[in-house]
This record gives sequence, structure tokens and C-alpha cells, in this order.
Amino acid sequence: MSSKPQARLLTQQRFLPYFLTQAFGAFNDNVYKNVLLILIAFAAPGALPVDSDLVINLAAGLFILPFFLFSASAGVLADKYDKALIMRKVKLAEIVIMSLAAIAFVTESYTALLVLLFLMGTQSAFFGPAKYALLPQHLRKEELVSGNALVETGTFLAILIGTLLAGIIANQTNAHTIAAVSVVVFALIGYTSSRWIPDAPPSKPDSHFRWHPVRQTRHTLSIARRNKTIFQCVLGISWFWFLGASYLTQFPNFAKLHLGGNAASVSFLLTLFSIGIAIGSLLCDRLSGHRIEPGIVPLGSLGITLFGADLMLATPAMIPATDSIVTFISQPELWRVFFSLTMLGVSGGIFIVPLYAMMQSRAKEDERAQIIAANNIWNAIFMVVSAVTAIVFLSALGLSIPQFFLFLALVNLAVMLYIYTQAPDFFWRFLVWLVSHTLYRVRHKDLSHIPAKGGALIVCNHVSYMDALLLAGACPRPIRFLMDKDIYNIPFIKTFCSACKVIPIDATDRRSVMKAFTRVNGYLDQGDIVCVFPEGQLTYDGEIGPFLRGIDLIIKRAQVPVIPVALQGLWGSYFSREGGRALLKLPKRFWSRVQIVAGPPVAAGEANSTMLREQILALRGENR
Repeated sequence: MSSKPQARLLTQQRFLPYFLTQAFGAFNDNVYKNVLLILIAFAAPGALPVDSDLVINLAAGLFILPFFLFSASAGVLADKYDKALIMRKVKLAEIVIMSLAAIAFVTESYTALLVLLFLMGTQSAFFGPAKYALLPQHLRKEELVSGNALVETGTFLAILIGTLLAGIIANQTNAHTIAAVSVVVFALIGYTSSRWIPDAPPSKPDSHFRWHPVRQTRHTLSIARRNKTIFQCVLGISWFWFLGASYLTQFPNFAKLHLGGNAASVSFLLTLFSIGIAIGSLLCDRLSGHRIEPGIVPLGSLGITLFGADLMLATPAMIPATDSIVTFISQPELWRVFFSLTMLGVSGGIFIVPLYAMMQSRAKEDERAQIIAANNIWNAIFMVVSAVTAIVFLSALGLSIPQFFLFLALVNLAVMLYIYTQAPDFFWRFLVWLVSHTLYRVRHKDLSHIPAKGGALIVCNHVSYMDALLLAGACPRPIRFLMDKDIYNIPFIKTFCSACKVIPIDATDRRSVMKAFTRVNGYLDQGDIVCVFPEGQLTYDGEIGPFLRGIDLIIKRAQVPVIPVALQGLWGSYFSREGGRALLKLPKRFWSRVQIVAGPPVAAGEANSTMLREQILALRGENR
């Protein structure tokens, strides 16, 4: 596999046209919506039927309303028909809508523009389920994180550029004409790119469609609730949009009232946040090793809490005097605000990408589009709740915007703790991966022999105290390890091991051994992976010692595939016994090369300690 899957995807027809189509869709939505809002805000007296503030709030509601009305229907249609075809039809509808919008811009018909904004929201509601449900059909599972990282990066950069361009267009003397031409041109580009998207056959072609919005919405939401993991992903994604809407809505007044900025300053804050999201999305893909890694989600959530809270702490007590965007950016007392805002975006990108990828991969193929539709409905609900929450805290309770940011950070802390309680072993396993891959240059070979699902027993040579951590970080699934009871009971280590469901064992106590073997069988029977170091201790000379008879008992009772695994390059490390006791000597090297090699699975009926030792010797070779 390429070491740069993101770059590879952007060169392939199965992804690039799709990527451009969704990016231009988000871009054009924001050009149209923000030009309209700016023109409404600065409309001449009498040009609007009602007050401009009311019209702006009405516009926001008109764009989000279709997600409540049509998302469920869109999900059913995306399962029934070719998703690429739906995307092309939606983009064709966008050309028609934008052509009508061009006429409305030129004639300055704001009522028509608001109706067309509702239609833009409608086409976005139909576009979403097809867009996200198509990805797993065109990408392999190991590419889903890379694909979603690129989609989130493209989406937020498109939103940013579209918003900035809208401000430039609205400030021109002939803004209505430029806007009219722009939205049609961008719609044409989006449709053209959609023509190159490869077909994505329907997953449920025999289903019957009738438009019953209330009944379909209830049914669609119930589908998402059937699987606990999927529903947690949906709620996590919706929470991200709650936070995103909360922060983005407050940027204009935050810049004006607390940072001494102007309209250009608001654009700068938006730029920092959007670039942070893009960096975080791509960084998430790199940190997770291009695989679906739920353990990174609590890390992103922790970043949201820390940097969200720091936005309040970093806000200057005295409003700086700035008369231009240059003086605004060059104010030293604002640099910490800029940093925290960027890192807030980075944390958001790290948080959101694994959730999208996991939701797509866990959903059944014939329900995936409806689950995406349910996600869109929940997203819309959470964004409405964010608006109500802001009104309560900023208007009813009279809190300041920095205080509101602190409130969001504290609530997110509770969300982070909940995420941790749901998957503590995934979180610890990710941190283990981060630490081990910082200390070593780790390479993997043939780890595809480890089954994607079902119970399996890994048998591995034991070279250093880092062996279990390296294996835990390398395997895409959580591993349950056997560990010496004395080490297990060390206070901090016990907390960590308990979260990761490590199995303690005292080799001198028969009852402890039998209890440990029973737990091993229990994990294997429920479809988990268990790793055993059959030597029972670290090697003293770098060679693989004799295997204890306990491994034969485990294999005989387990009846699951046995995967021999060899560790190469760890002999001589600070954590091995080469040159003295492990951990009690001076380190000789740092970031050395280590390789983890897996052999083909062996049926339990054919495996024994002698044969497995020979296979691991062959896998390890001369590289101790």
C-alpha cells in the first residue's frame, strides 16, 4: 500500500470527481448563502418586506428546514437508486436553481432569493445521503479514513473560500450581476465533475418509495438507533456540528466586542478555524495509520475542551485598538487567541473523521444511506439546539461570549468522559500506538493474516517490555494480553491494564493459572484477540527460549486460528535485557527500526508449541 493514500486517492477517478463535486457543492452553497445575507444586511430602506434581522434569521431557518423535511426520503432514494446518478441529478437541479437565482439577483427580488435558498437546502438534503453512502462503495475499508479526511478537508476549505469570496463579491458596485454569473458558473463546474463519478449500484433496488415525511423520518431515525455503535457515532457527529455552529455564529460579535476587530477580522478568525479543521482531518488520518481508529476520538475531544476553554482565558481584558486587519493580526495579546482557535479546529478535525468512517463501515449496505440521512436530521436538530442555547446564555442569562465558550468547553468535557467510558481500551491503545511509534520506527508485514473479525490467538516471541505495546498499537483490533500478576498490580499500570482488559497470571499459583486460562477462553469465545508470550519471560540472550506447556493447553481449549508473530529489531533496546537489566541501563539508541511480522493462521487442531516456535524463528530470521 502506498505510504501516501491521500495523494493516491486524489489521482484516481473513483475518488477525484466525487471530491471535486462535493467541494464545489459546499463552495457554491456558501457563495450564494453569504452573498444573500450580506446583501440583505445592507439592503436599501424599503427593499425588504420586513426587518433585515428577521429576514437573516428566516434565511438560516429556510436553509436548514429541508433537512428535517426531506432527509429521510433522500436516504430511501439513495438506497434504491444508483448514488452517482442521484448526485448527478442533484447537481443538475442546482444548475436550474442557480439560473433562477441569477435572475433574482439581477432583479433584486429578495423574496425569490429566499425561496431559492430553501430549494438549495433541499438539494443539499438529497445530496448528503448519496454523498457519504457512496464512499464505502468506491473505497476499500482501509481507505475510508483517508477518504473522509479529504472530504472534510475539502468541505471546510470550500466553505471558507466560498464565504470569503461572498464577502468580496458583495462589496463590488455591481455585486448582483457578479453574484448571478458566479453561482451559475460554479453550479456548471460541479455538474461537470459529477459526470465523471463512477457508478455506485443501488444497495436496495427493490424497495418501494412513497413520500410520507413524518413516517419516513421516524423509521429512518429508528434504523440509526438499532446499532449502539452507529448511533453513538451519529450523536458524536451531531455534537461536533453543535459546537461548530455555536462557535461560528459567535465569531462576528467575538471579534467586534472582545478583540477590537472588523469584518476582515471575522474572516481571519474563520480562516484560522477552517484551516485548523483541514489540518486536523489530515492529521487524524496520519495519526491513525490510515485505519479506522476510534481511540483517537477522545483525544480530539480533549483538545476541544482545552483549547475551547483557553479561548476565554486568552481573551484580553482590555479590547485592543486595531484599525486594520494588519494591526489586528500583529497584536501580540491576540496571538494566543489565534493559536487556540486554530488548535480548536485541529481538534475538531481529529474528532470528526473517525466517527464518519466508523459510521459508514459499521452500517449495513442496504441501510447506509438511511443512516446518513438520520445523521443529517440529528445534525440539524443539534444546530437548532445550539442557536437556542446561545440565545439563552447570551441574551436571557446575560453571559459574555468568552464565558459561553467556557461553558461549551465544560459540557464537551462531560462528552469526552462519556466517550472514554464507552471505549477505554481503544483510547489507551491509540496512546500506546502514539508512544511506541514515537520511540521506534515501526514497520508491519503481513498483518492482514490477523482476522478482521472473530476470535484468534496470537503467539509471539518476548524480547522487551515494549512488546505488548508495539503489538497493541500495530493490530487494528484490540488485543487481550496475559501479564505477570506482579507487574499487573503496580498502581498506575493496573489502571491502564484494567481498562485494556489485560489478564493477570501468577505462574506459581495453579488457581491463578486456571483462572487466567478461563478468561482467555472467554475472550476468544466472544470473538476477541488474545496474545500470549509462550516463553513466559523476556529473553536473556536475544534468542527465542523454549515455550511453556501452557500454550498447548490454551490452544487445545480455544479452537480458534493461531497466528504466529515475530518481533524483529528489539534486542539491544533500552527495554530489553541486552547489556544489563531492562530499564536499569543507559539507552544506546533511539528511534531504531522495528518490524512486526505475522505468519499465516494455523488451525488449532494442527498447532502445537514446537511447531509454533519453529515458525516464529523462521519469521524472525537473523534480525533479533
